[in-house]
Amino acid sequence: MIETAKIQETAVLVGLINQDQDERQAREYLDELEFLAETAGARVEKQFFQRLEVPNSATFVGSGKLEEINNFVKIHEIDTVIFDDELSPTQLRNIERTLECKVLDRTNLILDIFAKRAQTAHAKTQVELAQYQYMLPRLTRMWTHLERQRGGIGMRGPGETQIETDRRIILDKIARLKVQLEKIDKQKATQRKNRGKLVRVALVGYTNVGKSTIMNMLAKSEVFAENKLFATLDTTVRKMVIGNLPFLLADTVGFIRKLPHGLVESFKSTLDEVREADILVHVVDISHTGFEEQIDTVNETLSEIKTGEKPTIYVFNKIDAFEYIKKDDDDLSPKTKDNLSLEELKNSWMGKNNTPSLFISATEKENIEEFKKVLYEEVKKVHITRFPYNDFLYDIDWTKPQE
Repeated sequence: MIETAKIQETAVLVGLINQDQDERQAREYLDELEFLAETAGARVEKQFFQRLEVPNSATFVGSGKLEEINNFVKIHEIDTVIFDDELSPTQLRNIERTLECKVLDRTNLILDIFAKRAQTAHAKTQVELAQYQYMLPRLTRMWTHLERQRGGIGMRGPGETQIETDRRIILDKIARLKVQLEKIDKQKATQRKNRGKLVRVALVGYTNVGKSTIMNMLAKSEVFAENKLFATLDTTVRKMVIGNLPFLLADTVGFIRKLPHGLVESFKSTLDEVREADILVHVVDISHTGFEEQIDTVNETLSEIKTGEKPTIYVFNKIDAFEYIKKDDDDLSPKTKDNLSLEELKNSWMGKNNTPSLFISATEKENIEEFKKVLYEEVKKVHITRFPYNDFLYDIDWTKPQE
């Protein structure tokens, strides 16, 4: 039997430069979209940009740019065209008519990755619900082939009838999945109650910043960690001890810019670990050029899921991968975050704000003892309010490495 190698799907990406995102941001966002596409298994051949104040209501990009994309797709036999923003049903239908190939938007791509990554019944149910909610308003594009049929006897309205049938089927499935999720949510809530009064710490952050690596290092666990987006979907909780002080540590799903609202809604129960945590450890990839925007994205998502005000430790990870671009001595332009040294970054706003900030490398084990000490102090503050008579727990010799 001869085995044939699986042919890798090829893709091109499309993004806009407008008042909401300048050229630098647009290129950075498409680089992230390329990482998403590679995570999904595609090979990106080209990135297309267009300057537009607002997306074209019919085709997202202008007719000239769409023709340019179409020519490239036909010449290079591209399988998929991926747009960086969510497309309306009308835009999807019009673009597919022109390009005659598979067209995805950012939301669809993220849903596909989540479906691929989901391991447990809980995660699979959440992803399935989000997929059906995304699919419902886009049913018409699945029946465009009927428009080629001529009218006449026996040919009136089959598309509409089929769409209505599909809509009912999907609405029924959405209703069943919501009931299924409610049952799972109750089970998860019971599990959380059974953990008693132990202090809860949740690792949060943008996707692929090293949360699972930190989890493995601190809790000596084997949480799946990979240099791909959304390697972790299911929340993992481990009991750990620093000195004599026990607490629970949770690794949660990573956030991302333009995270589909339906996905946030579907994953609310998974994010309960974040909502019910006593302390948040906000992990940041200091080596990423857009780490400040990533911090903002995470904070906006935390606000959206209503986590409230919680003690937060900022952990700037991957200092081993941080690159310092030194300015020329005769360059009199003001310094930016792109040409600040690591020491200057430590002394900047992130080192002086009202919450602990640490700079570590989880893979190289740099500054881990300092991290454990700060984490211990924050856990202790909460622990004392619950167990005020356990003073003996807090005597720790920090000159010795903590297990």
